Amino acid sequence: LQMLAEVAREEDRATPPALREVITAGEQLQITPAVVRFFGAAADGPVLLDNQYGPSECHVVTAEMLPSSPRRGGPEAWPTLPAIGRPIADTAIRLVDAAFRPVPVGVAGELLIGGAPLARGYLGRPARTAGAFVPDPFAGPAAAGGRLYRTGDLARWLPDGGIEFLGRRDTQVKVRGFRVEPGEVEAALAAHSAVREAAVVVQDAPAGRRLVAWVTTGGAAVAPSEILAELRRTLPEYMVPAALEAIDTLPRTPSGKVDRRALAVRTVAVDEGPVAEPRTPLEELLAGQWCDLLGLSSVGVDDDFFALGGHSLLATRVTARLRSALGVEVPVRRLFEAPTVAQLARVVGDLLADGGPAPVPPPVPRPPGMEEVPLSFAQQRLWFLDRLEPGSAAYNLPGALRLDGPLVVRGVEEALAAITARHESLRTVFVAGGSSDAVQRVLPAEEVPVPLPVIDLAGLGGAAEGEAVRLIRREAERPFDLATAPPWRYRLLRLPATGGVP
Repeated sequence: LQMLAEVAREEDRATPPALREVITAGEQLQITPAVVRFFGAAADGPVLLDNQYGPSECHVVTAEMLPSSPRRGGPEAWPTLPAIGRPIADTAIRLVDAAFRPVPVGVAGELLIGGAPLARGYLGRPARTAGAFVPDPFAGPAAAGGRLYRTGDLARWLPDGGIEFLGRRDTQVKVRGFRVEPGEVEAALAAHSAVREAAVVVQDAPAGRRLVAWVTTGGAAVAPSEILAELRRTLPEYMVPAALEAIDTLPRTPSGKVDRRALAVRTVAVDEGPVAEPRTPLEELLAGQWCDLLGLSSVGVDDDFFALGGHSLLATRVTARLRSALGVEVPVRRLFEAPTVAQLARVVGDLLADGGPAPVPPPVPRPPGMEEVPLSFAQQRLWFLDRLEPGSAAYNLPGALRLDGPLVVRGVEEALAAITARHESLRTVFVAGGSSDAVQRVLPAEEVPVPLPVIDLAGLGGAAEGEAVRLIRREAERPFDLATAPPWRYRLLRLPATGGVP
């Protein structure tokens, strides 16, 4: 359908006058600008669009007739991803979760099909048949022995009883902790006036997993950055592809579907033009940081951080490195506003010129009268368990870190003291309040020493490792006094040669 609409637009052809209805099935229907034009240009009355759904293992099992009447908005009012409609007669549709339980309206679940349209199975492949065609646990006595076909598709019930198709269960990907359905991104890309077709896949990169997109434009002159900029206005940041390339045609499988496996291993072409080299020490510093974070060999001063594969999580690491290297506090939003090395260098330069390195903001002061506050629910639980079983180390969180090489003990002590002074939770104790309930009290930083005892095991030779393990276990099993001591302690174990295990 999309190809038909694109050809009609490219050749400036009118909708055939005899056309009254179009039935589409197969890949997920996307209402692109070309499709809207095709159906809206019918001169002899509205043309009906029937969106149907049905895998090869059965007949068409759902249908959705899109309203074409002008008084109902016509094609311009069609959603970008239309619903697939309601089940047809003699068909059972189930939407279930991972435990095979029915999902409520609006919740995504795997789409299962039962009833008359179902195939018997795969010819000569009993194992595959048994895995895909499963007994129907929802069938009543009259339908005992019924089966359901597991489509592997995700869908959800709509309030009106229709079904919204959400994509393949095996194509849903997780990028930076967010679940993303590539089909939704493809639909947003297809909504761009210059885009004819779009495909989105996930690829592994040095900076982590990222979305990569390919589009066809039919020769229209449009920059990938322009398409991505439009996408950022309609999609959350984590759904915007890290890279996009316009190509002549999308690769296809023998059945005519987009070959996503081929795209998953394809490299996005990059501009081979000259790279603008850093011109100042500050630009050199930023370019080096970006190369390190993005896994690149070089970065030009005019390259866009996000077009190179950057995202919000990496942006926070950029600001953290600037804070560490220059002592300047750059809000993450400034990187979105100034996404190139040259632009960000000007921002950082202005901040430095305004008064030198900006100090890290001090902790928010505690308001008067808030020296003691009630325990949170989690603190109440910990306090109760401590009173129920005094001296227990069950909730201790031990950790060991091996440091190889010379260690400046005084520097470690100063760093731990600074962290403790900044974070009140590291200076909080639980004490009995005016009533029987306990309260939390934050000790002043000057009243909380941060000792770092050094236990020298270097003279034990080969027995040092075993003694270190014993001491670590002993510390892990030693309880805390929640009423008087801060909820942490440190030890430094010096082993033979240079290094230690704190």
